[in-house]
Amino acid sequence: MTSDAVRDLQQLLASMEPALDPEPYAFTTGPALPDCPAVVSVVEAEGVTAVVARANAERLGLAHEYVAARITLTVHSALEAVGLTAAVARALADAGISCNVVAGYFHDHLFVPWERREGAIAALEALTAPESPWPGSRSRGRGTQAAGGGGGVGAPAGGATRG
Repeated sequence: MTSDAVRDLQQLLASMEPALDPEPYAFTTGPALPDCPAVVSVVEAEGVTAVVARANAERLGLAHEYVAARITLTVHSALEAVGLTAAVARALADAGISCNVVAGYFHDHLFVPWERREGAIAALEALTAPESPWPGSRSRGRGTQAAGGGGGVGAPAGGATRG
């Protein structure tokens, strides 16, 4: 299979174009997948985590504590690219915004607190600006480039993800 996936961190950051999904999502858990579409599912020893539209979770009476906005980085990031998740996580952490990253074959999907979605978009858009000092800029107090990745499968509850 031929892939046009981007591997270069600078190109990934410059072209990631974060897109905010207007639908709120709920992280649910149980012994099996719920009877509705899940945008993410992870099987763990304790049960199945499913990220579903909040409306579906409420309609089905699924318990959930975390309601998130889904932001898709529309650049086709290579699964083996290094640094994208680290750069995104740092930008959001600097803004005080938690993030759960899930990698698909084509795109990375970020789940941030619903009430912080606009701030997350602003932080990500600042990261894409040509004058952004990431990665490794001394002007932001980062003397070395952070390690990380641009692809891979991760647990939506903060488990292993692309770098």
